[in-house]
Amino acid sequence: MNSTSHQIGWKTAVAIVVSNMIGTGIFTTLGFQLTDITNTYSIFLLWFIGGILALFGAFCYAELGSHFKGNGGDFIYLKETYHTLLGYLVSWISLIIGFSSPVALAALAMSKYLSAFDVSFGNSFAIGIIFLVSVFLSFSLKASSRFHNFFTLIKIAFIIVLIIIGIGISDSEAIGNSLKFDDSWQKEIMLPAFATSLVFVTYSYTGWNSASYIAGEIKDVQKNLPKSLIVGTVFVTVCYLLVNFIMLKHAPVNQLAGKEDVMGEAANNMLGNTFGKIVNIFIALQLVATISGYLWVGSRLTQAFAKENRLWKSLSVGNKKGIPVRAIFAHAVIATLIILTGSFKEIFVYTAFILQLFATLAISTAYFIKKEDRKIFKSNLFYIFPTVFLLFSIYILYFTLIHNPKESIIGLGIVAVGIVLYLIDKKLSVDLD
Repeated sequence: MNSTSHQIGWKTAVAIVVSNMIGTGIFTTLGFQLTDITNTYSIFLLWFIGGILALFGAFCYAELGSHFKGNGGDFIYLKETYHTLLGYLVSWISLIIGFSSPVALAALAMSKYLSAFDVSFGNSFAIGIIFLVSVFLSFSLKASSRFHNFFTLIKIAFIIVLIIIGIGISDSEAIGNSLKFDDSWQKEIMLPAFATSLVFVTYSYTGWNSASYIAGEIKDVQKNLPKSLIVGTVFVTVCYLLVNFIMLKHAPVNQLAGKEDVMGEAANNMLGNTFGKIVNIFIALQLVATISGYLWVGSRLTQAFAKENRLWKSLSVGNKKGIPVRAIFAHAVIATLIILTGSFKEIFVYTAFILQLFATLAISTAYFIKKEDRKIFKSNLFYIFPTVFLLFSIYILYFTLIHNPKESIIGLGIVAVGIVLYLIDKKLSVDLD
């Protein structure tokens, strides 16, 4: 176990949860949803369901994180509960998709929002930001905490100020808005598009489980892990509902539908072109915390994975301060390759599909913790949490596979590569032993 001086408190753990959750999704996905779903009740229901699923998932992970000691999260839960293959696969997916894709998407979103200044912030800028953040996370846990907490503070302050201004300012009658409160939501929630829109929403909530991956670095983990997961998830859910309201209030559907920089569009209407650009700068700045959070947590999971597999052994090496530097830069390199090989929406969909699939598998392990071994939820009502999560997950995965077959197959193909690598790794271990 790490000494107290090398551990973080619940506030930093909450900062990691919040920074992993609030990022690319909330500022980009409303435009994708509005192509099919336009009723405000439907939009709010999507984000409320996403928040409930994240909260129920957080309840399950709080119990799992308290039961399985140390860093690793899904890797430990699946390996210990089912089979080493699933532990291997979730780690492979985390390396290639789970943490590297969100880093790539956040960096691409930064480029998109900064392009409001009529300067080309392309892929090279996105890649440069990723490596710059990687360097800052490579010194020590203390330096990483300060860097991460600083940008998370910017993120939280920006979100709160944006919500206050957005609610306080009246919408422009000349421009119009996207608010639509009628009975059409009853038909919309039955559409396949509602289920596929949940893919974007559940991706936006990705990160609710992030503190569980670094349980070994959290002081008084049985108390502080559940606290950080639940406080972070509730805070983000409230923020998401309010931010969506602001975007709908300050821009018409035809201005937002199909767009990625939806908050930028609404901010220009809300504050004018000059102040709208300042909002774009702050959106870009808060995405630094998203990149930092995913590199921090992802590198710890990769390090835990690499220690147990010969093929990836070199990624387990840390520096003198115990920072998994090689794993950090491995994620940075993979994020770079993702940026160079796919479109924003394509990356988004296959990432969301596979993350939902493996979150479903990980949550299912909660059924295997005996009642007497549970440390937080002693009642059998606990099973409501994984059951609701799994039912909605199956619903989301089915419609994503049917309506986005190309992206789903790309994701499943990456899983298949992981199975091949597992067999190679296993053979290497036998031969070298």
